[in-house]
Amino acid sequence: MAVCEALQRERLFQAGAHVYRIPALLYLPRHRTLLAFAEQRTSKKDEDTKLFVLRRGDLDPAAHRVQWQASEVLTTAQLPGHRSMNPCPLYDEATNTLFLFFIAIPGQVSERHQLDTRNNVTRLCQVTSRDQGRSWGPALDLTSTALGAAHAQWATFAVGPGHGLQLPDSHGSLVLPAYAYRLQDTPLKPTPRAFCLLSHDHGSTWARGHFVAGHTLECQVASLEGGLLYINARSPWGARIQAQSTNGGLDFGGVQQVPRLPEPLLGCQGSVVSFPGLGAGTPGSWLLYSHPTDPQKRANLGVYLNKQPPDTKAWLEPRLLATGSCAYSDLQSLGPGPDGSPQFGCLYEAKDYEEIVFILFTLRQAFPPESSPQLALKPPLLIPPFVSEG
Repeated sequence: MAVCEALQRERLFQAGAHVYRIPALLYLPRHRTLLAFAEQRTSKKDEDTKLFVLRRGDLDPAAHRVQWQASEVLTTAQLPGHRSMNPCPLYDEATNTLFLFFIAIPGQVSERHQLDTRNNVTRLCQVTSRDQGRSWGPALDLTSTALGAAHAQWATFAVGPGHGLQLPDSHGSLVLPAYAYRLQDTPLKPTPRAFCLLSHDHGSTWARGHFVAGHTLECQVASLEGGLLYINARSPWGARIQAQSTNGGLDFGGVQQVPRLPEPLLGCQGSVVSFPGLGAGTPGSWLLYSHPTDPQKRANLGVYLNKQPPDTKAWLEPRLLATGSCAYSDLQSLGPGPDGSPQFGCLYEAKDYEEIVFILFTLRQAFPPESSPQLALKPPLLIPPFVSEG
């Protein structure tokens, strides 16, 4: 399968004195500004994460490119004695507030240590900016107010990683995707479950939604018609898990495996965005999803298109954005492109975590036949049925 054409490919972070992992991308339409975040580490190990780095980019519609500024370290996005992980940016259009949510873990305490000891020492934090990421306020620890007693019922947890979402509802609700390893009676091991954190007052207070299903991890959300919120989550079952919410992320139903979206061994993070569909009449929102396409390993990053969400059988065969070693990614919808079709940005890990690359492309470049006839759908993969643990 050939790699699709693109308007721009540019390496934003390159391993050298530091290693960069866990990309997060956010677009501010009012300012035509892109924000690319990553973790800065001293090695590829999670325990060697230190701080976040950021590059701001200006989308130039005339040049069909993003002009990226120099990298900077976010020195305020940390708690003393903790390392900062899982960047999850979110923008509130109504208040012009840029949030960066993240988790903070003491020293080099690993996720495995927390799972084995059943002792949750992870904290939920945020920093905010009112000038599109040029300056940032101090870190706030939201653990007690946002998670409450639930924090002690988990072995550990995380947000995102990748972008959060503001809903087009009357409150301008904010949705922060997350997952937690809920404790179970010994000898049962803690089980990961995805959920969302919700704010209906522009981030002043947060409520915790209910779990999606057992064995769901890193997740992202997208807004569909009729107030429907779509969630797509990593799983160890060989395929992604999806569900929908009719109350803004408080509860999720219709939990399904998605055989057309395969997972490699143990799974991998993926990204999903919604955008206005094309064609006559009212086609509604479509979904675009990015993830490694190789079912055996983290390789060959592709994008998948669904013109009839949330139908699990409507996902089209992927188009490749990059070949070789690829892992985590984050998508953003950037409005109309120069060829008249929707335009997207994707920030992804490549070359065995040696670099993080940005690609700018249009829907027509990735899916040329979608400008006319419907693509034929391939029969689904045969994967054992998913059984929710509740």
